[in-house]
Amino acid sequence: MLVNPGIASVNRERRAGVLLHPTSLPGPFANGDIGHEAYRFIEHLHSCGFKVWQMLPLGPTHKNKSPYQCLSSHAGNPRLISLDWLEDKGWLDRSELDGSDSDDNYREACLHKAAQCFYQLDNHEWQQKISDFVSKHKKWLDDYALFMALKHKYQNKPWYNWPGPLRRRNQDALKDANTRLKDSVNQIIFEQFVFFTQWQEIRQYASSHDIELFGDMPIFVARDSADVWAGRKNFLINSHGEMPFIAGVPPDAFSDTGQRWGNPIYDWNYMKKTGFSWWKDRFDTQLQLFDLLRFDHFRGLQAYWQIPHEDETAINGSWVEVPGREMLSEMFKNFHHLPLVAEDLGVITDQVIELKKSFNLPGMKVLQFAFDGNNANPHLPHHHGINDVVYTGTHDNNTTLGWLLDDHNYNRAYFNGYTGLKNKSENQGLWAMIRLAMSSVSFLCIIPMQDLLMLDSSARMNIPGTTAGNWNWRFEWSQLRPKSKKNISQFMILYQR
Repeated sequence: MLVNPGIASVNRERRAGVLLHPTSLPGPFANGDIGHEAYRFIEHLHSCGFKVWQMLPLGPTHKNKSPYQCLSSHAGNPRLISLDWLEDKGWLDRSELDGSDSDDNYREACLHKAAQCFYQLDNHEWQQKISDFVSKHKKWLDDYALFMALKHKYQNKPWYNWPGPLRRRNQDALKDANTRLKDSVNQIIFEQFVFFTQWQEIRQYASSHDIELFGDMPIFVARDSADVWAGRKNFLINSHGEMPFIAGVPPDAFSDTGQRWGNPIYDWNYMKKTGFSWWKDRFDTQLQLFDLLRFDHFRGLQAYWQIPHEDETAINGSWVEVPGREMLSEMFKNFHHLPLVAEDLGVITDQVIELKKSFNLPGMKVLQFAFDGNNANPHLPHHHGINDVVYTGTHDNNTTLGWLLDDHNYNRAYFNGYTGLKNKSENQGLWAMIRLAMSSVSFLCIIPMQDLLMLDSSARMNIPGTTAGNWNWRFEWSQLRPKSKKNISQFMILYQR
């Protein structure tokens, strides 16, 4: 029985989309951004008949570039800011700066130059806009700006290695730091203002092309983040950054030893006493950015896997139940529309399934998990439901072509029998997978861009359980194949996407 039968979550119109993080867009800089190429990508999606652009979290990352361990759950990644947009506004003249486009330091120098120009402007309209932005986002922006300014001052050290008064957030120390680091704080505020302004223009352009933006919200936040430093009462962590337990997942298809994420665990008792205000603020920000939201590791809203901090693997963890039902009930009361998709992969219990159904949330099916030879496998298309989102693979999977090239990944005979393939052509296998996804009864079909480009394992985005070499893949427009667009267009018509 539904907690609230009138819950409005996700539009179930039958459609298809593409998974591509903005950092993977083409361009001359060290990573893709939300400039001209993002607009071109929206136009490409529209021309193919796609209705959804799914991406990974947009927050500012640590040096490992993981969008699932961000410095803030609210802020945008300044590396995604379009420098061309700043030039178009007249706030940046790149000819005045030396450096390589592909160097992050060059982008940083450009952002500093643009901020200097902006704050010297005698333009009431823009000054009013940034003032309104600061007021609107005050709940998180003030703390985040000072947090980043302090990280810069202390050579990027985590907050739990800062001087005691700042680590403990002594009010006199914070006031003094805000005064001394005023220029740096203003720089961070400018970057966030620009990011959110550019993103709203992207969102409006996508909407004008009938494209929904599908975001991703990790259940946990990074230990070294403005969220934990400024809102420590929400977490089981002390003022020294010490935690008796950390978050992760038990052994599964991705790792024999589980995944030791290292994230702080929430103090759910405290959150409950505050009416889950921390979650309300977080959802509020994300709903300003996206039309749909994937709730990553939805399973953690029923129970999370806690690992002793000193353990090197996730094997010896244990499940701990949380008041996820109460939290979600409060969110649906607070927001008139909460378009959530539950990432319900991995170890899923009846309680998790019941929680998902209580709020009428779509779940996920991944075809790369389907072909182990078991007819009862829930990821097989004949077990899909209308209330599912189907993927060939996700950002954590190999590309489908890379997956097909290794017989250890699946039962090839079963796969060939299921798809009707009579030869060992991996390219035909790839298109068979895309066809299965498009023909599924699932209301939404998402295809990673790597699969549309027919790319092998070298184009993989992430390998779970590893910390190096991930999140770097980018595509080039020259990789688009006319046959691919033709096939997709046919599938759109055939399967009414």
